[in-house]
Amino acid sequence: MTDHYYTQKPTVKHDVREIEFQVGDRKLRLMTDAGVFSKNEVDFGSRLLIETMVLPAKARVLDVGCGYGPIGLSAAFKYPSGHVTMVDINERAVELSRQNAERNGIRNVSVLQSDKLEAVKTEKFDVVLTNPPIRAGKQTVHAIFEEAYECLNPGGALWVVIQKKQGSPSALAKMEELFGEAEEVTKDKGYRILRAFKK
Repeated sequence: MTDHYYTQKPTVKHDVREIEFQVGDRKLRLMTDAGVFSKNEVDFGSRLLIETMVLPAKARVLDVGCGYGPIGLSAAFKYPSGHVTMVDINERAVELSRQNAERNGIRNVSVLQSDKLEAVKTEKFDVVLTNPPIRAGKQTVHAIFEEAYECLNPGGALWVVIQKKQGSPSALAKMEELFGEAEEVTKDKGYRILRAFKK
């Protein structure tokens, strides 16, 4: 069976490379590898979420399924007085995120290996960001939403990027069920940015 990016311990042969990613006026240099999501470039959905998200200045942010770190590191760079916790089940992704934070001098982050939100379930956050692992299945994606709801402070927001063809209508419905209401903030090239606030 081939490794997926949500495998805990990828066995696929390493293929480490460096990519550059522009965030505002800063170019982040990110190491990627085989066995992690979107290793050749920061995927369009993640870029759309990074461009769209608006976070409180001092927010405690959680990036679920962080991969090699583009979303979480961008949030930490854009909001230097906040703190971003980044989690992923994939140990290779976790190691890359740690290295990428170090390489880019981004200090207001912590990176943990975690199955969904297991490692942070006793903590509270102001914002949860996720480009969820669609290939892991709807059950996993919806479980991330449920666990995110539990971890959010009142007034906190869940931001999700998901393609329409990969289930954005059911994702929006699940968020509405959990939060009471949810909205589509923007869309581009088949991708939807969804947001819900915890009352």
